[in-house]
Amino acid sequence: MKVLFVCSGNAKGFEVVPFIKEQGEALREAGVEVEYFPVNGNGLKGYSNSTVRLWKHLKQNQYDVIHGHFILSAWVAVLASRGTPVVLSLMGSDAYGQYVGENEVTLLSRSLTLLTYFIQPFVSAIISKSENIERFVYVKQKSYIIPNGIDTRKFRATPMSYQEELALDSGKKQVLFLGSKSNARKNFRLAQEAISYLKRNDVDLINPYPVSHQVIPKYLNSVSVLAVCSYMEGSPNVIKEAMACNCPIVATDVGDVKWVLGETEGCYIASFKPEDYATKLNEALRFSETRGRTYGEQRIRQLGLDAQTVAKRILEIYKKVIAR
Repeated sequence: MKVLFVCSGNAKGFEVVPFIKEQGEALREAGVEVEYFPVNGNGLKGYSNSTVRLWKHLKQNQYDVIHGHFILSAWVAVLASRGTPVVLSLMGSDAYGQYVGENEVTLLSRSLTLLTYFIQPFVSAIISKSENIERFVYVKQKSYIIPNGIDTRKFRATPMSYQEELALDSGKKQVLFLGSKSNARKNFRLAQEAISYLKRNDVDLINPYPVSHQVIPKYLNSVSVLAVCSYMEGSPNVIKEAMACNCPIVATDVGDVKWVLGETEGCYIASFKPEDYATKLNEALRFSETRGRTYGEQRIRQLGLDAQTVAKRILEIYKKVIAR
């Protein structure tokens, strides 16, 4: 089976963003021949040029399935497909819009939601990363909910800390925030305010962003707590990655976070109120001090969220699409 991944090539430092590349590599391990077609350029001109490039590419190359990741890349795939079936992966903001506050969505981002509605008759299958994304899919007979899997060979608990290598203060406890400070949806301000409420001189809030994906497991094995404060998510990879590294977590109740955390001790759901978030942070820090690490890795295995298991589920969708 030969599959073409069509996805954004605009991410700084990556030809293909890591979680999409990991999905493709897991499919390769399952016996699928995967190639990548990065969509370069922004705006109507960038996507129009990419549609023409893909149309020419497909004139010379044949695939069993085209897999479009994110709605704009999927539209490029549909318009250039030349009859090849297209599978759409909805990532999050392409369905629910761009959040800039609690229940606040930018008006411009609603255009992505409209594009998500309009494309559904023209694709053969739709993969949503979580239930809150799948609510925007009305063609239910084509709909599947499959979170991104993670590479559990890369993201795993290690017996050693990398504090010295990462230049972390060994005399303090670190709360890790991995999102961009400038991305309103990631809500860095909540982490800052919660840390202020703690009034603890022995706690540092660190934000090593941007950072190589290869280094993230070292941070997750070295810090005391991961903080996720987002106003909205689909199925955030960083939650699953932290779970696989047995890192304590405090997160807002967005996307499938509550489902992924389950009843895992050392992992907490907090509201958007700084006082409540600070309380949960304090509990997570206390857990880290007294208990050390969580058993999050067991939960990831239980849910089948490793990349190989997820790849098998996606492969079954490809087979159904081809059979039709």
